Amino acid sequence: MKSPKVALIHDWLTGRRGGEKVLEVFAEIYPDAPIYTLFHFPGSQIPDIEQKRIVSSFVQKLPFLNKRYRFYLPLFPLAIELFDLQEYDFIISSSHSVAKGAIPRPDALHVCYVHSPMRYAWNQYSSYFSPEMLGFFRRMIIPPIIHRLRIWDESSSHRVDHFIANSKAVADRVHRYYRRAADVIHPPVDTEFFKPGEVEEDYFLIVSALVPYKRIDLAVETFNRTGERLKIVGQGPEYYKLKKRAQSNIEFLGAVSAEDLLRAYQKSRALVMPGEEDFGINSLESQACGVPVIAFRRGGAKETVLPDETGFLYEEPGIEGLSAALDKFKDMNFNKATIRANAIKFSRNSFKKEISAYFQQKWAEHESQ
Repeated sequence: MKSPKVALIHDWLTGRRGGEKVLEVFAEIYPDAPIYTLFHFPGSQIPDIEQKRIVSSFVQKLPFLNKRYRFYLPLFPLAIELFDLQEYDFIISSSHSVAKGAIPRPDALHVCYVHSPMRYAWNQYSSYFSPEMLGFFRRMIIPPIIHRLRIWDESSSHRVDHFIANSKAVADRVHRYYRRAADVIHPPVDTEFFKPGEVEEDYFLIVSALVPYKRIDLAVETFNRTGERLKIVGQGPEYYKLKKRAQSNIEFLGAVSAEDLLRAYQKSRALVMPGEEDFGINSLESQACGVPVIAFRRGGAKETVLPDETGFLYEEPGIEGLSAALDKFKDMNFNKATIRANAIKFSRNSFKKEISAYFQQKWAEHESQ
């Protein structure tokens, strides 16, 4: 059986979140594979990725890209389709937006690791584009743009031979929106780097992109009421709006180094996840540090948090539900070793072995046809 010529496709390279950590493993498995991406902010990735051949689309050259790339969303499907992938036998896409829509050679194999179908087009549309959030002009243009994007998103799903979802919740969305089955392989957690510390301080922690569907606004309002300390790590378009609403007990740390993130986890009382997560790698990074999680009982949290063992899952959405969860959490006791043991099951080494075997199996099946 011949070795395939592989190309990796990723939506964009602007920071290092869960999707990029998955891509890093793919790049280790296939070290000679180039990375095709809509745009890349140099220096945003680890050296092993920065040193690879990275092929960007025409979006890379558009003005004001660093701060306004979301405004170019209507161009993303065209940009991903313009990549010339004819020389590659095996396409591996890492997609939460348009990466899965790349056009492979007719006889090539395409496996997509899907972090979620486009949230802003499907299950989180109202979080991004509710009428009260949009002015008159945007109310006129955004719905038809998203409508056309949904049509493209569903039709382009047929360019994928096999879907891998990062959680059962995402696999359900793949089936609902694309009518396709997806195997589930949970993403990697660096359990060697994230480990328990010795000192705990009296604050709660959020580690998240500051985007609407994460519902950080609910946490801000809740902690405004309780007066308890909250630290928020992350950046995003909601940053200034959230900071303006927050009282002095809430501290915004922005983007932090890996070492500072580790210390933030280690010293916190609990990680707070007020929105529905696709998977929630931050939940397992926290647990790897022996720190429990308070999470809304939807999406990936149901697969990563063991109720009353590694954290607390609450049912009622909104401020009242989170407030009640914080009250109940105060009376609970957790064991650091038990919490960390749950995270170990999602280790980076386990992911690499499982995903590598999956790729080999699918390529062997493809070659035998």
